[in-house]
Amino acid sequence: MGTPEFAVPSIDAINNSEHQLIAVVTAPDKERGRGREVSFTPVKDYAIKNNIAVLQPEKLKDPKFIEQIIELAPDLIIVIAFRILPREIFEIPRLGTFNVHGSLLPKYRGAAPIQWSLINGDTETGLTTFFIQEKVDTGNIILQKKIEINSDDNFGSLHDKLQSLSIDMVLETIKNIESGKIELIKQDESKVSSAPKITKENSRIDWNQPSEKIHNLIRGLSPYPTAYFIQKSRSYKVFSSKINSSLNLQPGEIVETKKEIFIGTSTTALEITEIQPEGRKRMKSDDFLRGYSLLKNNELR
Repeated sequence: MGTPEFAVPSIDAINNSEHQLIAVVTAPDKERGRGREVSFTPVKDYAIKNNIAVLQPEKLKDPKFIEQIIELAPDLIIVIAFRILPREIFEIPRLGTFNVHGSLLPKYRGAAPIQWSLINGDTETGLTTFFIQEKVDTGNIILQKKIEINSDDNFGSLHDKLQSLSIDMVLETIKNIESGKIELIKQDESKVSSAPKITKENSRIDWNQPSEKIHNLIRGLSPYPTAYFIQKSRSYKVFSSKINSSLNLQPGEIVETKKEIFIGTSTTALEITEIQPEGRKRMKSDDFLRGYSLLKNNELR
């Protein structure tokens, strides 16, 4: 059960293993764009190309869908970046249902663990597989693997590293469950932290924050959905930045050279190195400055 590209390599690994992948469950098709063309998830795309049965329930508690899963009689359900499963579903398989989560649980329970590990400036993260329980991300841990977060990592690069890590981890978890040789670890509730959904509100840059905090927000949301600021009525997305300790600017104060953009924070200055004006393409700051200037509308809010 999964939706985004993150799940596809693991599905492919299962499909090409000694195990039988009997079906995938993914989100319903959607109409997108001005032409309202129907598109479907990367998981469905993979399934179609590999002749795997696809289920796309609108509601997971739909009795018809539950009956379909019962009829499939799976030994195991694997969840990678999907929806919250009801008990009626996750209790069906004889060996249980496990989830692959993008953090070292109980740290970063929630929808956006990869993003928040970067936003909070962490130096390590990893993956956890755990048996699903009714309360989200609280189940007993089967397996955990750690990786370092480099200073130049952003959401895109860290996502890809964890995606690669997930392939062997999923197969190892299946093997351990199948053999019965697993030592489940109960999550320590005293170490819980949350990773709420990324919204328009929490992705907006506040120049009254320290440079490091803003820089980490930019890293954590690049290349998608992207941190942004608003100048007058125009929105600017920021894809990358550098902390500059030599400039002493007031929060929101702008300095431009022919090739560089600096904006003040509550500590030092932040150099904006990639930017996208509203309605325009993403560009390096020197390209931006050939046709634009933030100084023409100097009030940031």
